[in-house]
Amino acid sequence: MKKMMYVGGVAAAFVASLAVAAPASAAPANDGAACVQAGLGTLKSLGLLQAAAQQKIDYSTLADPTAGPIFADLPAGSYLSLGQVVKLHTTNPELFAWC
Repeated sequence: MKKMMYVGGVAAAFVASLAVAAPASAAPANDGAACVQAGLGTLKSLGLLQAAAQQKIDYSTLADPTAGPIFADLPAGSYLSLGQVVKLHTTNPELFAWC
């Protein structure tokens, strides 16, 4: 339970730091940051941000190499950490429809 609260707190702190670093009216400094913000916004709008922070999302359910919204072929059980997904937004933005 403490670990889940810690992970949720870390995710909340990360999102809050993005909000402080770049107000909604300000454009992100680079395309990678814009892609990360869009990804976090997508997770939030779908009500999945907390589950993502707790590594409870099977990203294969959101992945389709042709139709997206994640343009990849992921095996069932692709429970990636939020950090891994954020990094992919900066290194491979072409994988995400919102980028």
